[in-house]
Amino acid sequence: MPTYNRADLAFERGEGAWLWTEDGRRFLDFGAGIATTSLGHAHPHLTQVIAEQAGRVMHVSNLYRVPQAERLAARHVAASFADSVFFCNSGAEANEGMVKAVRKYHAENGHPERFHMICFEGAFHGRTLAMLSATGNEKYLAGFGPPVEGFSHVPFGNMNAVRDAIGPATAGIMIEPIQGEGGVRPADLRFLKELRAVCDEYGLLLALDEVQTGMGRSGKLWAHQWAGIEPDVMSSAKGIGGGFPLGAVLAKEHVAKHLKPGTHGTTYGGGPLACAAGNAVLDVVLAPGFLDGVDRVARNLWRGLLGLADRHASVVEGVQGAGLLVGLKLKSAVANADLQAAAVKEGLLTVAAGMNVLRVAPPLIITDAEVAEAIACLDRALAALTPKAA
Repeated sequence: MPTYNRADLAFERGEGAWLWTEDGRRFLDFGAGIATTSLGHAHPHLTQVIAEQAGRVMHVSNLYRVPQAERLAARHVAASFADSVFFCNSGAEANEGMVKAVRKYHAENGHPERFHMICFEGAFHGRTLAMLSATGNEKYLAGFGPPVEGFSHVPFGNMNAVRDAIGPATAGIMIEPIQGEGGVRPADLRFLKELRAVCDEYGLLLALDEVQTGMGRSGKLWAHQWAGIEPDVMSSAKGIGGGFPLGAVLAKEHVAKHLKPGTHGTTYGGGPLACAAGNAVLDVVLAPGFLDGVDRVARNLWRGLLGLADRHASVVEGVQGAGLLVGLKLKSAVANADLQAAAVKEGLLTVAAGMNVLRVAPPLIITDAEVAEAIACLDRALAALTPKAA
C-alpha cells in the first residue's frame, strides 16, 4: 500500500554502524532504523542468540510459561523502578497497554470516571486509533473519524498549563522525556521532577513513553533517570530488541496488580525468540562500562554538532536532544528533508523529525572515528545547501 515515501535505497547487509546497498554502496547509519538497531547491524552476540533460539522454538503463545520472557522481565525489574513487565510487539502497543493500565488502576480503586490523560503538544505515541489521539497531531488524525476520548494536550514544558488541565476525570500524565518525532526536544529535568510531584499531589499516575529514549540511548538505561525520578508505569520498545520487534510495559506493583488474567493480552508478545533477543541486548547494554561509553561518545557527537552549528550559522539554528538522540534545528531557509537527502549523497543516513529538525540517532556501539566521519559528512552536506539558503 502507498503508505511510505521510501528512499530509493535497498540494503542487503550491514555490519556495526554500516550498511551496504544491493549495488555495493556503503552508508554510515546514524538513523539506526529510527533509534531501533541499538547494537548496530549483525552484532555477533545478538545474531547468534537469535539463530540458536530460532533453531529451538520460536512461538508457543502465552498459554504457557515462556522462560525467556521470565528471565528478561526479572532482569528489567532488577535494573529499573518496575516490579513487573508485560511484553508486546511494538511501541504503539506498549503505549496502549500503558494507558489501559492507568485507567484500570483508577477503576479498580473506585474511580472509573478518571480515565483522561494529559499529553503534550508535539508528542508522538504511535499510529493506533487511541495513540493517534494521544499524539494529537491533526495531520495524523485526518480521515480517521473522531478522536478517541480521554486525551488532552498542553504545551510541552509548561507546568502552569499542566495544573490548569487537571480535573476530576484526570487519571495521569503521559510524556516522552525527549520528544523524538516532535523535534528531538528534551523535557527539562526540573519539569520532569515537577510532573512527578504534581502526580503525587493529585493522586495521578506518571506514565513515561520511553519507546525511543530508553535502553541506553540517553547515556543512562532510561532517560528519566537523569531527573532522579521514577514513573508509575513506562512503555518501551525500539532498542530493547536490537531490531527484533519487541515492546514492553514496565510498572510498579500498585499499577500492575490490577492487570489480571483476561484484562490484557497478546498472541506474539513476549515470545521465546523476541525475548531471547531482548536478553542478548541486555547482555551488552548492562555490561560494565557500556553505558559510560555511550555517554562519552554522545558528548563527543554533541560537541561535533555544536561545531557544525557554528560553522553553518546561516542554516543551523542550534543543537537539541540528549545522549545519542540529538537533532540539528534548521532555519526556515533549509528543509530538513533537503539536508537528509544531501547527507545521503555524502554516505550518511539520518532521520527527519518535526519542527524542521534533522534527527541523529546512531547505534549505541558507534566509535569516535565514526562520529568524526558523520560530522564530516554533515559538514559537506550543509556546505552544499548553504548557497541555496543565501
